[in-house]
Amino acid sequence: MLQIDRVSFTYKKKIILEDIHLKVKAGEHICIIGESGCGKSTLLKIIYGLLQVKTGEVRWNDSQVLGPDFNLIPGESYMKYLSQDFDLMPYTTVYENVSQYLSVLEPELLKERTDALLEMIEMTDFAQTKVRFLSGGQQQRVALARVLAQEPQVLLLDEPFSHIDNFRKNSLRRNLFTYLRKQNITVLTATHDHNDMLPFADRVIVIRNTKIIANDSPENLYRNPKDLYIASLFGEANKIPINIVKSYADTKRQIIVYAHEFKASAKSGLEATVTGSYYMGSHYLIVGLYEEKNIYFNHYQALDEGTAIFLNISLEVINQRMGGV
Repeated sequence: MLQIDRVSFTYKKKIILEDIHLKVKAGEHICIIGESGCGKSTLLKIIYGLLQVKTGEVRWNDSQVLGPDFNLIPGESYMKYLSQDFDLMPYTTVYENVSQYLSVLEPELLKERTDALLEMIEMTDFAQTKVRFLSGGQQQRVALARVLAQEPQVLLLDEPFSHIDNFRKNSLRRNLFTYLRKQNITVLTATHDHNDMLPFADRVIVIRNTKIIANDSPENLYRNPKDLYIASLFGEANKIPINIVKSYADTKRQIIVYAHEFKASAKSGLEATVTGSYYMGSHYLIVGLYEEKNIYFNHYQALDEGTAIFLNISLEVINQRMGGV
């Protein structure tokens, strides 16, 4: 088990993380999400031992993870950290980078393992290409295979697909997380992309204002976000009063509604005035004005600016969100 207990971290008198508690089971996949600058990357660096905490501690099973005050070379042998700086050898080949830490005393095993990792990251055709000639996305994939070649028990991923185009990103996600699950590797992924977590994470940790504000399954967080900040990490969302629904006319409570959960009507509902339409492929994202605030909803076609439209929410969504704020 990986255990983060009472961890706080301050940089130049600014509190970055405060009183962080987290337990991660062996083989579990955790996603850490939050707005830019909330401390996602800092937490991974603390766990790996790159940053020294003044309060709290990190433990893997019975061993304490020690920071740079105690280790000349930060990091633990059983743990690997893939940062947004790839740390590759630019003048050697992709094959040599991936196989660097494998034993040359077992050449057949070295080749078998390197070939399997190159296939997983879809870089077999570039095996003999020098890294300096690769794109940023290709280098990121090589860096990923390189840390996996070392067979870590714990893998820390910081925005692991940020440089990779969508054409490769979707298949690489499936390849990677399927592989990690089979190898029973404990994974913590810091990301801003909900596609990294919804299909693959066992739990999601949400950080805001230096603290963990949510710790739940991705499905529960998505279906029942407790506030607009959490919902917005999954897509366009709104906070609206539920007294627009007759069944709840006597309450002043508000709920979170995603853009795709609104149904447009020409007759009744929440009345909004269209201020913009944005083509999203399968639909248009419409921005409207409701009670002097922006409201976001999906529609099958663009709507002219100034159009008045009524929006409705199903009772199923209302009842589901009644536990929200």
